[in-house]
Amino acid sequence: MAKPQNCITVNEAKTLYQNWQNSRAPKLVRGQDPEISDVVFTLAEMEEFIEYVKNGSADADIDNPGIRIYFAATGEDSKSTATVFLAPTYGANSNSPNNYNLEPLNRGTNGWPPNVY
Repeated sequence: MAKPQNCITVNEAKTLYQNWQNSRAPKLVRGQDPEISDVVFTLAEMEEFIEYVKNGSADADIDNPGIRIYFAATGEDSKSTATVFLAPTYGANSNSPNNYNLEPLNRGTNGWPPNVY
């Protein structure tokens, strides 16, 4: 299988991660704050979710669905940890509406202490 078109280099990923560290997570101190900086899903979980979105979208005559990744928090206070969830969309562009007829994916494994890229 060929590399997907939207892959970025490891160096680009490191730069993006460092940008986030510098601008969004100044309080994140490895092991001293209850915050996380990464979430892991297994390939099996991702493949199952992609099939779920493909099949549910096909059943609704949605030709080119997307998956939006949202940043989220596990609770309302500042002591809760960050997480992400993946939400099906009606299309693949940045303004495609969410498909609320399919449920989002969450409950990946949070890296603790935070894993540095």
